[in-house]
Amino acid sequence: MAVNSGASLWGPLKELWETVDGAVLRRQPESVHLLDLQLKKHKSHFLSLFRNPPKSAEQREKVRKASTEGIAIQGQQGSRLLPEQLLKEAFILSDLFDIGELAALELLLAGEQQQPHFPGLTRGLVAVLLYWDGKLCVANSLRTLIQSRQGKTFTLDLSGELVALTSRFTDELMNQGLTKRILTLVSEINVTREFEKLQKERGLGNEKHRKEVSDLIKESRQALADSLFLWTCQSPLTKDDTLALIGHLETVTAQADGSLDSMNMALVMALLYCLDVSFIEQGTEDREDLLQALPLLTERQYVSAVHSRLMDGQPWKLPGLQALCRLAWALSLRVLSQLPQGCALVEFTEADEALADQALLGDVFLFMKEGILGCESFGQEEFYIRRLHSLITDFLALMPMKVKQLRNRADEDARLVHMSLQMDSELPSSLRKDLDHLMILIGEFYSKDSFGLELGLEFWCPTESLQHTSLQGSYLGMALQRPPHKQVVLSKFVRQMGDLLPSTLYMSYLRMLKGLANGPQCAHYCFSLLKTNGATHSDNIQGVSGSPVSWEHFFHSLMLYHENLRRDFPNPDAAQYRHPPIRGITQREMEGLTSFFQLLTTIITWSENARLALCEHPQWTPVVVMLGLLQCSVPPVLKAEVLQCLAAFGKSPEIAASLWQSLEYTQILQTVRAPGQRQAAGIEVELNEIESSCEEYPLTRSFCHLISTLVENSLPINLGAGLRVPGFQPYLDFLRDSVFLPFPTRAYRRPAEKWEVADAVLEVFHKLLRDYEPQPSDFVQEMVELQGEQVSAHKPPGHSIMFHLLNDSPMLVLCLSLLEEGVRQLDTYALFPGKKHLESAVLHCLRLLDLALQKEVVFMDLLRESQASLLVSPLEQLLQGVSPQTRKADHIVNIARYLYHSSSNPEAAFQSAKILRRIANYPNIQNRLVGDFTHDQTVSDKLMAGFVECLDNEEAEEGTEKGDEPQKTIGRIRHETQIHILNLLITSLELKTPNLALYLLGYEVKKPVSSTNLQDPGVLGCSRSCLHAILSLLQRGTEKRSGPVLTQQAPHLAELCYQVIYQLCACPETSGPTMRYLRTSQDFLFSHLQHLPFILSSNQIAALSQMSWLMKTAAIELRVTSLNRQRSHTQRLVSLLLDDQPHTQHTADGESGMEEETRSVSGFLHFDTVSKVRRKLLSVLDTIDFSQDMPELLQLDFFERTQIEQVISNCEHVNEQGHTVCNVKLLHRVLVAEVNALQGMAAIGQRPLLMEEVNSILQQVVERNRVRRSLSAKRHALRSWRSLVETLLTACPADLIPADDRQLIIRDLLLDLHDKVLSEDAAGELMPIVAGAVFTLTAHLSQSVLSEQQQGVGLEASSGFASIANSALHLILRKLLDFILCTGGGYQRLRAHLYGSLLYYLQIAQKPDEPDTLQQAGKAMWERLTAPEDGFSKLQRENLAIIESYGKALMEVVCRDACDGHEISRMLALAVLDRILSIDRQNQWLVYVCNSGYLRSLVESLRQDDVALQSLLTPQPPLLKPLYIYESKMALLTRVAKTGQGAVELLRCGLVAQLIECQVFDMVPDSDAHRYELMRDPSGFIPSPMDRYRQILLPTLRLFQVILTSTTMNHQQGAAQVLQWLIVHADTIQSLLRCQELSMGVLQELSLLTGIISKTALPGALEMGGEVNSAALMEFQGHINRFQRLCLSLLGRLAGSERERLLKQAEIAAPGDSADRREEMEVAMQQVCANIMEYCQTLLLQSSAQAQFSICLFSPSGSEPAGRDGGRTDLSSTLPSMTYSRTPSLGLVLYLLKNSAADFFRFHQSHRQSLGKLQSLDQLPPEELKELCQGLVSGPGGVEKISSVQRSLLAKRRLVQLINNRAKLLALCSYVIETCLFVLWRHLEYYLLHCTPTDPKDSLLPGASLYRSRLTDDSFGGLQASGGRGLGLSRVSQQDLDLVRIAVSFGEALQRKLLEVEGLYSQVRSRYTFIQALVRRIRGLLRQRNKTRN
Repeated sequence: MAVNSGASLWGPLKELWETVDGAVLRRQPESVHLLDLQLKKHKSHFLSLFRNPPKSAEQREKVRKASTEGIAIQGQQGSRLLPEQLLKEAFILSDLFDIGELAALELLLAGEQQQPHFPGLTRGLVAVLLYWDGKLCVANSLRTLIQSRQGKTFTLDLSGELVALTSRFTDELMNQGLTKRILTLVSEINVTREFEKLQKERGLGNEKHRKEVSDLIKESRQALADSLFLWTCQSPLTKDDTLALIGHLETVTAQADGSLDSMNMALVMALLYCLDVSFIEQGTEDREDLLQALPLLTERQYVSAVHSRLMDGQPWKLPGLQALCRLAWALSLRVLSQLPQGCALVEFTEADEALADQALLGDVFLFMKEGILGCESFGQEEFYIRRLHSLITDFLALMPMKVKQLRNRADEDARLVHMSLQMDSELPSSLRKDLDHLMILIGEFYSKDSFGLELGLEFWCPTESLQHTSLQGSYLGMALQRPPHKQVVLSKFVRQMGDLLPSTLYMSYLRMLKGLANGPQCAHYCFSLLKTNGATHSDNIQGVSGSPVSWEHFFHSLMLYHENLRRDFPNPDAAQYRHPPIRGITQREMEGLTSFFQLLTTIITWSENARLALCEHPQWTPVVVMLGLLQCSVPPVLKAEVLQCLAAFGKSPEIAASLWQSLEYTQILQTVRAPGQRQAAGIEVELNEIESSCEEYPLTRSFCHLISTLVENSLPINLGAGLRVPGFQPYLDFLRDSVFLPFPTRAYRRPAEKWEVADAVLEVFHKLLRDYEPQPSDFVQEMVELQGEQVSAHKPPGHSIMFHLLNDSPMLVLCLSLLEEGVRQLDTYALFPGKKHLESAVLHCLRLLDLALQKEVVFMDLLRESQASLLVSPLEQLLQGVSPQTRKADHIVNIARYLYHSSSNPEAAFQSAKILRRIANYPNIQNRLVGDFTHDQTVSDKLMAGFVECLDNEEAEEGTEKGDEPQKTIGRIRHETQIHILNLLITSLELKTPNLALYLLGYEVKKPVSSTNLQDPGVLGCSRSCLHAILSLLQRGTEKRSGPVLTQQAPHLAELCYQVIYQLCACPETSGPTMRYLRTSQDFLFSHLQHLPFILSSNQIAALSQMSWLMKTAAIELRVTSLNRQRSHTQRLVSLLLDDQPHTQHTADGESGMEEETRSVSGFLHFDTVSKVRRKLLSVLDTIDFSQDMPELLQLDFFERTQIEQVISNCEHVNEQGHTVCNVKLLHRVLVAEVNALQGMAAIGQRPLLMEEVNSILQQVVERNRVRRSLSAKRHALRSWRSLVETLLTACPADLIPADDRQLIIRDLLLDLHDKVLSEDAAGELMPIVAGAVFTLTAHLSQSVLSEQQQGVGLEASSGFASIANSALHLILRKLLDFILCTGGGYQRLRAHLYGSLLYYLQIAQKPDEPDTLQQAGKAMWERLTAPEDGFSKLQRENLAIIESYGKALMEVVCRDACDGHEISRMLALAVLDRILSIDRQNQWLVYVCNSGYLRSLVESLRQDDVALQSLLTPQPPLLKPLYIYESKMALLTRVAKTGQGAVELLRCGLVAQLIECQVFDMVPDSDAHRYELMRDPSGFIPSPMDRYRQILLPTLRLFQVILTSTTMNHQQGAAQVLQWLIVHADTIQSLLRCQELSMGVLQELSLLTGIISKTALPGALEMGGEVNSAALMEFQGHINRFQRLCLSLLGRLAGSERERLLKQAEIAAPGDSADRREEMEVAMQQVCANIMEYCQTLLLQSSAQAQFSICLFSPSGSEPAGRDGGRTDLSSTLPSMTYSRTPSLGLVLYLLKNSAADFFRFHQSHRQSLGKLQSLDQLPPEELKELCQGLVSGPGGVEKISSVQRSLLAKRRLVQLINNRAKLLALCSYVIETCLFVLWRHLEYYLLHCTPTDPKDSLLPGASLYRSRLTDDSFGGLQASGGRGLGLSRVSQQDLDLVRIAVSFGEALQRKLLEVEGLYSQVRSRYTFIQALVRRIRGLLRQRNKTRN
């Protein structure tokens, strides 16, 4: 037999109660089935109600051995050893409650488990609570089950199924003797007895524990008694049960004050309902069934037994109770006698009179007043009230003769009394006061109406309902229909009792009327009665004014009293107060007047018509008379009643205003001193002298009440003007200085009155401060004229209170000490006199502090601006002061301690939370607070427990948004307390540590926060913190299918809870501990995410916010688990969010899991498709509704719309959530003030219409606020969704989602997103977020497809390109283009995202780099043309077709964005254009761009960019935007220039002309390296000025190069324009060519420049320039010559000396990526050499077709630069910028030729190796793979982190890069070899065959004669002289012609090498080179030369 650690006496019973409560009271769906299960399971508990499992020796033995042998515990494996101490406690507990030993042990184990919920209690004490809580759960369940039955009194409107179930179950219990068991238990269980037992065994803890235990015991008894009461309400008891109940009541005794306790009350009412037959009159449809079930009618024995029992003369312990039961029985018999079934019972029914007499003799009415009405639970149960009402009214209606007897008896007694008074004899002893008691009972009973039933209406018969149609008479509109007989009888009773009323009954009658006037309609009827009584009878009764009960009589008497009393005292001085008058008011008159004033107060409180009618009555003038009486010498008690009455008059604003003036005039409170007056008069004297000496303060309290009422309705500004400084100030001073401040030190006869005074005065302060809004005028010292002198005016009272609260004033000190006193009293948990008023006073104090904190910011701002000389301190600082009582700074702690009493004082806890939340906004206080809160451990535990208790509270309920009801329900207050606490946590978490939130959530505040180790409560001594409370709130219901309960029941609360959790996870310090705890102990995220999406039809905004915070938290969790490589966690969440296969959920008891449902629906169809479910992420997206209904525009008749809109925008502010909303209250104030300001009759007539329009404006604004909140929630949810999606795709390990799944997921997400955003009514505000998400998703799609291709799968698949089918890709493209088009003209920034997406999408169809294997030549041209189309080009073709189907519309949008707008959008639009142009084979887009003028616009914008670009070259550039846009433009123009058509178009648009005008090219920055080191951007993001310059220059050079290459037809024109650009910027170009330091950047510039020069700077180019005068021609020619010379000298440097040095330098400069740098340098150098050699070749060819007329560029010297040892040679002995007279020798060319040949073989070798590696990539050793990846992965250890698949992909990419680089170098080398050979051949041919050297002897003579003959024939005409041989070759001497060296150099070895190059290279390339031919020719020339030599 295993032990249940949940305690069988508690856990299962708690569950039972939750099920019953859920089914019956909360009406949860699906609950009937669960309830059925629970009732079957627990039937025994109900049958043997409260019986404990018995003790047994066997159990005792088993428990005893648990410390040595262990004991099995349910749900745990093996047995557990328990400590000896625990077993001892178990035996004590077993004896204490007389329960089985195992049950006792279970209770202790459960106590241990539940201990964190009860801080400060031991497990034993908790076990005591659990024991009684289990009992209470059973009792409550029983009560609720019985309550759900159908019957004669009420119904709960439950489903038939549920009612049938509970009725069946309870009937069975009843048949098994439930009643007797309940009655036994009720008498057995006794709090005192139980406490004695517990006390003996030390089973009672602190005060709180005692109170909780006693409450549980009392509630259990009450629930049992209630069960019986509820049963009899619905169905009768059997005979035996009824007799048993009567038997129990016979023994009942009353409490000390004569009233019944609430439990006995329930049993009395149960009997009264048993004997109740009044429902028979109600004629409901099931009347017959009910009659059949009534034993009174059907069972004779029943009637007989009850009758004899009640007629029995045996007196009960409470004779009044016996009388009550007899009266009830008598009335039932009377009803039965009138029924047809009653004939059979005639022997009993005749005894009704006798019974009634006996009841009256037992003082039944007195007992009903004292015993029943005196019970506090009486007013809290509607059906008690209804039953007593029917009892009273039945007596009056059914026994009229009895009533008559009572009246006659009373008249008789009155006469006797009168006579004895006259004769001064003693009163007769036989007086009975039955009628007196009856009237007082009626008065008392009806004056309390807590449910607003207005039952007293039955006493008023509406005679005048026709005249008063406006009044809601109970029979309105049915005047012709006769009221029921009962009502007529009752109304007659009221009227007749007032006729000829004997004086002894006068007060009782007035009190009865007071009760019957309680309610708006009753008050009106009573008012009419008193009005008619006076007027109509006045003439016929000997001139005496009418009935003594009439207004006429009352007010006439009042005036007489006033006259008399005033006449006594002509002296206005204060002497009257010391000498009581001789002739005054007798005690009886006093009581009469008091009764009258109370009646008057009741009537005018309820009826506004009566109030106005009486006040304006010309003869009675009640207000004047009453104020007069107040000045007379009247006892304070009567004055108090008068003030109460005046307060009731003051409820009408129109009366209140005049009442103020009258008050001031009569000087009730003396505000003006007469010049010679010795001392104060008025109420102040009454308080200080009379009331203080009597130690009773009724007058002061009433005065406070009066002021409180008047202040609410009108606060007069100019009160007392003329006689004193006008205003309210004297009253405030009196209340503060004479009432409030001295109240603690005064003496009180009735201790409770102390708190009543405090409560009354604080209420006034609260109202004054509540209605005060600080204004600038409050801080200006205004003066008023008073009797000819200027005195300073008073400030508004609210200002004065604020001033006192913002200073360390006595008022503030007293408020704070009151709070301290309050919390001290509450901590005792004892009842004390005035507790209610103390709580109310404390509440007012808290509200005052809250209001002061709320208004202080505005107050202090205005004070600062006004520069007034007031000194104030912020309240939050004053609250940190030291308390004079405790000598500690514990004010805030005291306020916080009210949270600990939230169960008994929800309102105080609410205010406390509100104050703490306001204080929490101040960061400097948080630190102090944490210290104060944690300083004392016991206080700290209490505070923590208080916060936790508020959050844990189960009674909290979230109300609707609209707070219509002014009195919030308790549940609503508790809920708002929770909201404030959560907001406090949220605010604090944003502040620096340590803060309050960290302490409350259980983090370390004294050590680093991150070192916290969060545990479940109770583990390692961890107490229960707010975090545990929040989690348990959220976790409720997560195990069921319906999901977290909180999200449905309290959406706003759930939203804040999720926000707190998110903040904890997002804050770096708390993130680690929190996420660990949530992951390991709670499995929080998984259990919540599986219930997404939350759907709340009523509050979609909250549901979205809940999901937002949850998704953001999930995103963090995914990121963290991915980083920490916790794969299983990540995997679980990923599959939960992304899978489209249904999950098998763990099922709660009796609930089928989701998968079962789907199977049952379609199980028999066996479709596989059903198994697909919507991905969680998509279903969350589905819940975000993209459409948003916007409120219509205002339709206004009176107000001006623009002004109203202005006012609305002025009232807007940003709330805590960051939404801009309009403050509706403020707007309402402004508008109402505007309406009130209107003057004139017309305005008064229009007022209702105006107010209606104000109302419609306010409704509109509320709707606008809602729309804003809704949009904001949707934005938030979408952002969170997007971040979750992005985290899933980016941060989670790629291999968690296989590539094919990944693509399908992205496809689904993209298509769904587009479908939602492209719907007609999608809100524009959501589009930017969607666009961002689309961008990320497309990027990932592109990446995923590309990586899949790199791994070499999917390309051959027929369905499409990769795992994702082509059709899906096309669909995505179409949606993307639709999205771009639907954004129209606006939303340009948004389109930036879409262009980015489009670029990523188009990238998918881009072919990846393939290795250049140099084997292409093998394939014939035909094979290539007929090869099948590959996947890339197919997709590209289809993409283009889709793009073109959109036609001009799309082109227009993209081109417009490319030309102007936001920079990023422009760049991306340019990139999109570039991309589309690159795939557009038909050139449709190109044609559009050219024809629509966009191209020209782009070209012309280059001039405008010039200025911006120049500013970029300053050392500190403003922004780099212009540079990026310029680069994008140039890239696009370069793309355009790649087609011949485009290039021509560009030239036509004047591109070169625009660039010629740009001055930025001439602004070359200084390249002083050291200066730039200082200015370099440390992050390396901003390039140096030189780099920026290159970024401007290089694109231009590339563009020129492309134009020169593309323009075939118009080549000359293009070349001429470019040459012009070169010449305009010649200085810059030449300085670049001369550059000394050849860095990588310079080489790039040079490679492009030399390329352009080689194509343009040709002699023939100038002739294309049209008509140019000869001077300009000469200048141009000079520039060209200079370009030629510079190029050749550059060749000297690069081919020769500097090459090796540069390469070495590159390696040293960047050791990390030296290989890359070296490669780049090699390519650039080879490119420059190739360009210059091409230039030489072109020059040679252009000069002449034959060698003999060719120009010579190189001197015939054969000397080479020194070999590779780097030694200096003759060529480079001088500086690179040597004079132009030195001409490079042919040796240089030969040297270049040799080097190139050598390089060629080196490159070829490395190309072959790399190819080999690529083909056997799988076999490469890991070290080599790592080495290959190193270049592509940044950061140290980067290679280690990536997966092996990734590594091989990177290695492959690197190898392809290497191979293609080498292929490029090989091509360049072979070209250089070819051109070198050609140049060498031309020169040799000329020098060897055509050149005759000058003689050394005449070497000084000019050698022009040599060439003169050739100049004339030369085709170049006159230019040749300056251009042809202008390179210093004017004299060729014999030594120069000594070409032996060349012959030697060009030996066999070299020739063989060159032929081998051709063999290796030309065969694999399709083009054939001329190497072989040239080698042959050169060889021939050299041979010939040797022959001639020899």
